[in-house]
Amino acid sequence: MTEKERNDFFYVCSLIEYIARQTKNKRGVIVKALGREGIEKQLYDAEVNHCLSFEQVGDEVIEQYKIFEGDFDTITDCKYTVPGFMDIGKLYSIMIEDCAEPGKEVDELIHIFSSFISDEISEFQTDIYYQNPSYLECSYQAGYLLD
Repeated sequence: MTEKERNDFFYVCSLIEYIARQTKNKRGVIVKALGREGIEKQLYDAEVNHCLSFEQVGDEVIEQYKIFEGDFDTITDCKYTVPGFMDIGKLYSIMIEDCAEPGKEVDELIHIFSSFISDEISEFQTDIYYQNPSYLECSYQAGYLLD
């Protein structure tokens, strides 16, 4: 993966996390709403969009893809400091780079965000986010949280 591709995936993963928080949806819901074509468009536009605010781009994506308000809110009642959406975006981009076969990064993005590990990472009342990325990747590949 080139440095530009890394930056684009980091941006798009952060955008997905941002939109999910704004609309109170699971991250897989956002990925499903965008679809493969929408994700590829966001990756293509990332180099330009990263100069804009996440609020502006997020609002445009929410409107364009008709993403409605959900009920997956793991932030409002969280007793602990919630990691920033870009921190989570970075984690996802690392997982994609580490787990994807070359040329299959978009497929891996869709799969990771749609898997159980995404919901686990988003549960900010636990320490899952703070675990070593290798542990998260191995758990994701196993299909369950490893002991």
